[in-house]
Amino acid sequence: MGFLDGLMGRKHPPMLGLDVSSTSVKLVELSQNKAGEYVVERFASEPFERGWITDGNIEKFDEVVDAVRRVVARSGTKTRNVVIGMPTSAVITKRIMLPAGLREDEMDVQVEAEANQYIPFSLDEVRLDYCVVGPSTTSVGDVEVLIAASRKDKVQDRQGVAEAAGLKPVVLDVESHAARMAMARLIATLPNEGKDALVALFEIGAETTSLKVLRDDELLYERDQAFGGAQLTQLIARQYGLSFEEAEQKKLSGELPEDYGTAVLEPFIDSLSQEIGRALQYFFTSTPHHKVHYVMLAGGTATLLGLKERVTDLTGFTCSVVNPFENMAVGGGVREGRLQREAAAYLTACGLAMRRFFE
Repeated sequence: MGFLDGLMGRKHPPMLGLDVSSTSVKLVELSQNKAGEYVVERFASEPFERGWITDGNIEKFDEVVDAVRRVVARSGTKTRNVVIGMPTSAVITKRIMLPAGLREDEMDVQVEAEANQYIPFSLDEVRLDYCVVGPSTTSVGDVEVLIAASRKDKVQDRQGVAEAAGLKPVVLDVESHAARMAMARLIATLPNEGKDALVALFEIGAETTSLKVLRDDELLYERDQAFGGAQLTQLIARQYGLSFEEAEQKKLSGELPEDYGTAVLEPFIDSLSQEIGRALQYFFTSTPHHKVHYVMLAGGTATLLGLKERVTDLTGFTCSVVNPFENMAVGGGVREGRLQREAAAYLTACGLAMRRFFE
């Protein structure tokens, strides 16, 4: 039962975190020193061309495999075991209550019976896994169990990419769970260890911006908006008569005309900040909450100059850019300046890499 050696992850020797998104593949390798601190041993990314992956589906298998090979070579790692992320949209998750004290075989049977109620496919068509979260807070004598399932073809796509690139997929995890694992470590560094704090995490992707509101390891609210960094690329292409690919390359390299800041970047930052403000308003109107304590931004677009300040001005809530490598030691093969500049884009990859240290 399970996605490979378990969707939720178990303890393993050195492993790479491999985040395969619609725009790139990102790799992170972590270790721990004698003091128990995380050490960033490797990190690297390789861009994808538009259309290689669409809505989480791998459309250009060979091209994606070649990019994965390149990112592994660029990183210099010798590790071949990987934890690879599954798109949240490809995984069905459900929390259920089961009696405490069940044997593993009894729990397997109970989970399958429950899964039949929630999964709109035959269980023969899916990979199913579960983990015991802990004692129920609402039902004495029960435990809370998290079930996760994905269609076998979706699992095989991700597994196949890793294997074709010469890697050994050991664990498949859900991307959103990996991001939350990396966030939990950061939230613990907030005043009072982040207890009872409402944290609004905006992950700004190419096409979609995802809002998660977290409190004490609990996901209170989640919402996606069709707005992301690709819209900035489209604005650049339109303004300067470039193809999308040319605009993306110039955006990443910073080779843009002098009027870029006022003509393109500032209006985009205004629009993105307003989308973030609207998402928070939806949260406030659909829940009993009327404020958040922290707004945090992740993703490559999060580092745009002036964005966090504009969000703070517009929403009235302190906004910061996530650095999943904060308070980690840095290995000798890592360029620290680049790590700090690009850190916000590696939240999910970092969470995937952290899996090796958890049962």
